[in-house]
Amino acid sequence: MSGLLLEHGPQTATELAGQLGVSPTAVRRHLDALVATGQIEERPASGARRGRGRPARLFHLTDVGRSAFPHAYDDLALTALRHVAAVGGPEAVRAVAEAQLAGLEQRCSSAVEAAPGAPVDRAQVLAAALTAEGYAASASAISSGGQLCQHHCPVAHVAAEFPQLCEAETAVIGRLVGTHVQRLATIAHGDGVCTTHIPGPVRAGLGGRDHIRAGNRSASARPVPGERGAPRSPAGPRTAPSTSLTPTDRERTPA
Repeated sequence: MSGLLLEHGPQTATELAGQLGVSPTAVRRHLDALVATGQIEERPASGARRGRGRPARLFHLTDVGRSAFPHAYDDLALTALRHVAAVGGPEAVRAVAEAQLAGLEQRCSSAVEAAPGAPVDRAQVLAAALTAEGYAASASAISSGGQLCQHHCPVAHVAAEFPQLCEAETAVIGRLVGTHVQRLATIAHGDGVCTTHIPGPVRAGLGGRDHIRAGNRSASARPVPGERGAPRSPAGPRTAPSTSLTPTDRERTPA
C-alpha cells in the first residue's frame, strides 16, 4: 500500500481499495496501522466538495514512510568525497568531515556542559546525547577509566573508505568529555561496535603510588623464623666475631 502512495501520490481509501481489489473497510484498517507508526498521514482533500457523509480525505506518505524504501545516499556521499579527495587530497576530506560533525558537537555540548567534570561521568551524558542522534550509544566504567560504545554508525559505509570521518568523530568525543581518548574499534572496519577508551585515574593497588610503596615494604629484609643464627652469605657484609661463652668458659669464670 505504501508502494501505491509512493508511485501514484496521495489517494483516498476508496481509490486504494479499487486498485487492490479489496473492501474500503479492509484498506482503512491497514491505513490506520500505517498512520499509527507514522509512515503515512491523513489530510483533507483540497477542493473537495462538502456534501453528505464524511469529507474526502487523502493519505500521504511521510518522510518516515519514504525512508523504508531504498536510497542511494551512501553512493552520493562516496562520489562527492572521492571528488574532494581527487581535487584537494586527504586534508580536504578531513575538512569536510570536521564540518559535517560540527553540528553534532554543538548539539551534544549543550547536554555535556551540565555534567560533572570527570571525563567518565561526562561520557555517560554524552552517550545519552549520541543515542538521541541515532548512534545507540552507551557508556560504562572500567578499571582504567571508561568506555563509550556506539552500536550504530550512520556513515559506516562511507567511513570504511574514508577513515577521516572516524578520526574527526574521535576528536569530537575527546573535546566533549574533556580528555584525550583512544578509538579501539569501529563498525566501519568490521567490528561489531565503535568503542572509545576514556582514560581515568588509576585506582589504588593497581599500579599507583600506594602499590609501589607496598612493594618496597615487602622487599625489606626480615629474619625468617628458625634461621636467626644462620650466618650471612659470603657476599654480605662482614660481621664481628661472636662473643657468646661456651659452657666450659662459664665454668672457668671466677664468681
